[in-house]
Amino acid sequence: VNTGLRDDAQDHSRWLYFEVDKKPTNTVEQWVAETAQGDLNSVVAKNGQTFTKQQQRNKMDTFIQSSAALAKQRKGSKHDDKQARQMLSMLPHALLWPKESTHNCNTVFSFKPNPQFNPPSWQSRVFAAMAGEMTVNDQQHRIASLKGHMIHDVKFFFGLLGVLKDGGPFDVERRRMAPALWKIV
Repeated sequence: VNTGLRDDAQDHSRWLYFEVDKKPTNTVEQWVAETAQGDLNSVVAKNGQTFTKQQQRNKMDTFIQSSAALAKQRKGSKHDDKQARQMLSMLPHALLWPKESTHNCNTVFSFKPNPQFNPPSWQSRVFAAMAGEMTVNDQQHRIASLKGHMIHDVKFFFGLLGVLKDGGPFDVERRRMAPALWKIV
């Protein structure tokens, strides 16, 4: 966790990538260009509807010309980054990590909720409902994958803002892109 937090804070690289964001009620396929001012998205398709190059260009131009939209994205991105750092730094305390195996320069840990952990925020209550496996690259000391499932429902504001359902799976994989650069793939 500490290696990842340190290296991520020092990373100022910019990437261009194709993303497919699938949610139960919404699927977006888009190109994402990371810039110093924020991410620029070119939506290729949304919920099965494809967009022409001109439609993509028009949406990007509208976004670029809107200082309010740019400011909102920057603010949201900073908030998300801060929240991700806070959540990542809680991992060692929120979960129990028995070692399962070591192979190919990777160590696999299982994880389950730590009954001694008292979640400091409503977002961190998710940790008290997760179980699964984490693979750590032993050479780079980086989290390579985190996968598992929810072991009970987590309701946000009594379910009004959302519910993470018991059994709901998650699977996050990171790959080494450069010597000290790991990205979610």
